[in-house]
Amino acid sequence: MKTIVCGGIGLLVGLLTGCGDDVGKVSLGWFTTKDVVIDAITDPKIAGVTCHVSRIEANLNLADPSDMSIACRQTGPITKADIATIDKSKSGEVVFSESLSVLFKSLKVRRIYDSEHQTLLYLSYSTKETNGSHKHALSSVPLWRTQAWEERPHTVMQPDKS
Repeated sequence: MKTIVCGGIGLLVGLLTGCGDDVGKVSLGWFTTKDVVIDAITDPKIAGVTCHVSRIEANLNLADPSDMSIACRQTGPITKADIATIDKSKSGEVVFSESLSVLFKSLKVRRIYDSEHQTLLYLSYSTKETNGSHKHALSSVPLWRTQAWEERPHTVMQPDKS
């Protein structure tokens, strides 16, 4: 019976910790079960972009906090063919999702293409409201000096002379 209970607790803790590609883990102290976890996420459609998401992992708690941070950078080539495969709608598309609790809360990363500025935006957010807020963070990857960049005539703003 003890083996079944211990195995069940181990399974529950395993499910709560998620399945990201952890590249770093920092304890928040001796008297807490919380850690800062850093996951590396490669965009599945644009392999030349890697995002690092930091979040709090609250082991042995039923729910992780919703706070997170994201930083995305170009880590390889980005081509026009890559850009042609992505969703260019205003809401973009989810490129990563991870369950943070058994209470239906997830961390999601969504890619949105800003065509006017030729920039990829990566929005990380929690799907559950915490203290009146859906926690979120934003990072951007400009296409400047990549194979995907398109030369466009620049409009120069003239000063108002009135």
